[in-house]
Amino acid sequence: MTRHLGNARSAASSRPLPTAAAAIDSSSSSASSSSSQIRTHRGTTTANASGTTGLGSSTTATTEAPAMQHPVIVVGAGLAGLTASFSALRAGSPVILLERAAAAGGNSIKASSGINGAPTVYQSGPVPDTFFYDDTIRSAGSRMYSAERSQRETLIAQLTNRSAAAIDFLVDDIGVDLSVVSLMGGHSVARTHRGGGGSPPGWSIVKAMLDSLKRDVRFQLRTEHEVTQLLTSPLSGDDDDGPATVTGVEVAHQGETTRLDGPVVFTTGGFAGDADGLLARYRPDLAGCPTTNSPRPGMHGLLTAVGAELVDMESVQIHPTGFVDPANPNKPGKILAAEMLRGEGGILLHKGRRFVNEMGTRENVSDTIMKLPLDRAPLKTGGSATPRQWDVQLLLDPGAFVRTKPNVNFYLSKGLMAKHKVKDLDEVTRETLREYAGVVAGQRQDSLGRKAFGHWTLKWEDGVGDEAEVYVGRVTPVVHFTMGGAVIDERSRVLASTLSAPVPRPVKGLWAAGEITGGIHGDNRLGGSSLLECVVYGLVAGEEASKHAKTLDVAERVASSSSSSSSQSKEPSGVDWTDL
Repeated sequence: MTRHLGNARSAASSRPLPTAAAAIDSSSSSASSSSSQIRTHRGTTTANASGTTGLGSSTTATTEAPAMQHPVIVVGAGLAGLTASFSALRAGSPVILLERAAAAGGNSIKASSGINGAPTVYQSGPVPDTFFYDDTIRSAGSRMYSAERSQRETLIAQLTNRSAAAIDFLVDDIGVDLSVVSLMGGHSVARTHRGGGGSPPGWSIVKAMLDSLKRDVRFQLRTEHEVTQLLTSPLSGDDDDGPATVTGVEVAHQGETTRLDGPVVFTTGGFAGDADGLLARYRPDLAGCPTTNSPRPGMHGLLTAVGAELVDMESVQIHPTGFVDPANPNKPGKILAAEMLRGEGGILLHKGRRFVNEMGTRENVSDTIMKLPLDRAPLKTGGSATPRQWDVQLLLDPGAFVRTKPNVNFYLSKGLMAKHKVKDLDEVTRETLREYAGVVAGQRQDSLGRKAFGHWTLKWEDGVGDEAEVYVGRVTPVVHFTMGGAVIDERSRVLASTLSAPVPRPVKGLWAAGEITGGIHGDNRLGGSSLLECVVYGLVAGEEASKHAKTLDVAERVASSSSSSSSQSKEPSGVDWTDL
């Protein structure tokens, strides 16, 4: 059955946000809005002021009906979707947020290292951080030398230039604590912000954002609602050589298909969990690699169906450190070992020895690990494949543990890390720690090029380190993030091209933000820039979509007024005016 809804109120299912621990562990509200008409195949249902409806019924209103408002339809309830919803509400539009999963949060809720911002009041140092743009350009690699360089630079400039404002927005408007700043791999200075409490930053930000949204009666969250199609209007006039205009979405929920009218913001995330679909198509060489993502198909096909351009689809980020669970080492879904564990002082070992600068970019560290001998190649066993993984140890000393205590305690509770006294380690590892302690103390330079050592405090003088406790867990590279996606401009408009108009042009009525988009990160994303991208471009997309919704409101009111005037000026029937 298919029915067509405008701004109709929905008794949407909305499950509570998972706990912080459940969010990290995962590898898997409704309010009234301005109602207009519900168009069905059998007739017209008019929503009255109380929100109830009756097919073919009529109600005599004693007061003038409120002006009709088109909602902004946001597809995907990760941080990009939540931010776009907040932005559209702030700009004056009601919002319907659609999420195919049972709860909001997406991958954003699992983010464990933080969000980048520069320069901010939380950063230390006598000189303001002005290197974020350069670090991002450098991280993007060879993609920056493509034909789209100018557009990439524009998107990166907006990302980095608005990063401090994004931090201020989350702190001042949403109420999130982001007072702790860490140095992450690939960054020249510390600029990755998180809170000082026990909750991971992704969970804290998502929870605070949801709490804020649910206080607004114009906001609806509809979980377990999957968008199956973008609706478009026929091409006409000036648009006959360009992309179609998006007018709404088709949604599936509990066996029923519904159509919603309004401008659309697409924030459905990437395809790192689409192992047998887009990932297999664009990166078949990654078959068998474990992932931090829940298994689900990418939704890029809905965008290409309306002509959207895709870019950088082969750029898939392999995060160097996903935990291998000793209790279930062959499980393909891994819990991420947060990058800030290395930023705060952690080191990586293979057979007891360091082999890489742990503060390199994710791409560099992962590539170095993957040149080591495989622990085991994927093998088919009983219809499933054992993952393709490596045997690398992540080790934290007491100083790094203090700075990462909430995270490490969680990993300890899950059996992903274990605590050992230094004297109980094998001799090769003990010798490595002895040498590394000398590097940190300034006795010699690091042969691997590491210059920042976080909060490492372990010393090695007359055996003083023997009684110290260290924290160790096995890690392996994991498919984590997809840099490719829909091409957007600085206004978050999705761009499309046609045979008659090969230069990409904006698709009217369609915006995108977050991991569904491409062109911002190039070959490699810096840690902490995923949440940032969601906030910066989510704010842009929500505001732009709200502007479009208001033009639709005005056009509909003008059309309604013209129709009413025309009806009132009609001549009475049964009179031949030529006789007068």
